[in-house]
Amino acid sequence: MIYFDNAATTRPYDEVLRTYHEVATKIFGNPSSLHNLGSNATRILEASRKQVANLLGVAPSEIFFTSGGTESDNWALKGTAFEKEQYGKHIIVSAIEHPAVKESAKWLSEHGFAVDYAPVDSRGFVDVEALAKLIKSETILVSVMAVNNEIGSIQPISEISELLADKPTITFHVDAVQAIGKIPVSHYLTSRVDLASFSAHKFHGVRGVGILYKKEGKRISSLLTGGGQESDLRSTTENVAGIAASARALRMTLDKEALALPKIAKMKQVIQEALEEFDGVQLFTEEEGFAPNIITFGIRGVRGEVVVHAFEEHAIYISTTSACSSKAGKPAGTLIAMGVPQKEAQTAVRISLDDDNDMSQVEQFLTIFKHVYAKTQKVRR
Repeated sequence: MIYFDNAATTRPYDEVLRTYHEVATKIFGNPSSLHNLGSNATRILEASRKQVANLLGVAPSEIFFTSGGTESDNWALKGTAFEKEQYGKHIIVSAIEHPAVKESAKWLSEHGFAVDYAPVDSRGFVDVEALAKLIKSETILVSVMAVNNEIGSIQPISEISELLADKPTITFHVDAVQAIGKIPVSHYLTSRVDLASFSAHKFHGVRGVGILYKKEGKRISSLLTGGGQESDLRSTTENVAGIAASARALRMTLDKEALALPKIAKMKQVIQEALEEFDGVQLFTEEEGFAPNIITFGIRGVRGEVVVHAFEEHAIYISTTSACSSKAGKPAGTLIAMGVPQKEAQTAVRISLDDDNDMSQVEQFLTIFKHVYAKTQKVRR
């Protein structure tokens, strides 16, 4: 089996699963309980929070645990909107955001908020000048992802941070779900970023654990009320085992980053250069300015899901551009926003690499690609 769908989810590290099992079986108390089992759980929870904070270069009080990237994104947008609506009801998100952000923005637009979508250029990068023109006196929130999940374009977070430097009343949220272990933390956690979302299963943690970074002093409304957990901002019993395992996954991923990224980038380069040799293959990703792990391409005239299943027959797993939208059969939203015609966007498939992959798998993929490509000859004419 060759697994090239790491942007959808990653395999949990063995050490991470061992941590989860150990905590789940030995430290199973509720952190809110007063007895020793509860105290032990609290100690693990807060140690994990401190470790995550140290790895991201922020304060432990700025780290909040959620159920995943989707919840973190929803909380960031809706929590900010409800907290700041008395000051304005205008929100800006980029046109290429993940559905967790775009659907949250859409929901807010149906509940009294005005939403504008910052456009991107033909390569999939947010147009900062166009974004600047959308800002109004009543703008309360700007949300732009760090790394696009469909094509891997690294967004100009630093430039947007500069744009917002003299606008302290605007909350700046970054969806960093695809960024961990792919680009330096300093790129997406600038001093101007107020909120950032993360998802553990994207960096070899377990599913069901997310992180929301909230800069000290920034206020957001709670979406979950009840027992007062997470500083009374997210009430529900914490998933201590999952959080401890995810803290370990984050440490392992960032520790490996210096060695892993050149290896991943080299695999991407080999695949991209090979695909460029095939007539009728359209590459939607580049090396410069893009994450080192994502390659998005299409075979002219062949729908993406056909290509995905053709590789699956050889136990090679890739995806159409977004795992969250693939079963709905939707064309890549990012490509549409870039101005790619829908017919071409529907051909797009995504390869997403990881340090778990190696060059022998790349060679096998390219061998199978030749067979898949040959079978599409009649369609490509």
